[in-house]
Amino acid sequence: MAGNSSRRGAVRKPGSKKGATVGSGGRGRRALEGKGPTPKAVDRTYHPAAKRAASAAKRQPGKPGPVKVSPDLVVGRNAVLEALTAGVPAQRLDVAAGLKVDEKLKRSIKLAANQGLPIQEVSRTQLDRLAGSKAHQGIVLKTKPYRYAKVADLLDRATQAGQAPLLVALDGVTDPHNLGAVLRSAAAFGVHGVLIPERRSAGVGPTAWKVSAGAAAHMPVARVPNLVRALTELQDQGLFVVGLDGQASTDIAHLPVADGPLVLVVGSEGHGLARLTRQACDLTAVIAIEPITESLNAAVASGIALYQIRQARQPNFTDQAV
Repeated sequence: MAGNSSRRGAVRKPGSKKGATVGSGGRGRRALEGKGPTPKAVDRTYHPAAKRAASAAKRQPGKPGPVKVSPDLVVGRNAVLEALTAGVPAQRLDVAAGLKVDEKLKRSIKLAANQGLPIQEVSRTQLDRLAGSKAHQGIVLKTKPYRYAKVADLLDRATQAGQAPLLVALDGVTDPHNLGAVLRSAAAFGVHGVLIPERRSAGVGPTAWKVSAGAAAHMPVARVPNLVRALTELQDQGLFVVGLDGQASTDIAHLPVADGPLVLVVGSEGHGLARLTRQACDLTAVIAIEPITESLNAAVASGIALYQIRQARQPNFTDQAV
């Protein structure tokens, strides 16, 4: 009955009462820590995807892995012909053995021969491996790596010309077509050199060279590890740094420092100038456009700005132009 203390199990045995327990001392801490991101399915040996990949590898032993294609390659009949016509510096021309010859291929081989380039006949397998795919149409042009200048070389050009330095710096311009067009505008309006950062920027390759229409051969480009630091060092040497910014109040057509030592900084169309780059500028200027157009790309913006600066530096420039 209820309250019967003699019932089996109702009375705690002496010495059985639990007291304070000893802590873990951190022994379980490691088990609570995260193990990092989950590996990809193909990297987990127990996953079906990994087992399928292993089976495929066994069926195709010796199959070459992915190839990192060199940025100094031009592939395809149209692209190769355009590069050779534009005079892109090249090392050799590779043509697939047994390739059906058409007019474009004939012209490419003739141009390469006239430029003294070695012309090699290789197997399609070799060409596939070199180009990283089979979409090469049987022809690949190996170009020469571009030789970048130093910032001091750009200033020396201005000194030798007896002119106040005029440089262009590109911030975050990743499209080689834009870079090539900027080089062309820079050569047209008396710029002494172009600065680009080593990271997050297009380099001078076959595409930029072609778009520049030969200007890349005459316009030195310096590649710097840190653009902001390079701009600061140029300021220490007396150059005024002006950034193009759609929110600025100064019109580029009325830039008060246009006739002095100057660096024009142009950002990307999508993001404009980076925050630290904008802070490094002595002044920002705007190109006035209709509200219906949100922004201009780097090539167009730099061309307009450089024309205005050239007008300020040489008021009679239009009269001299032909």
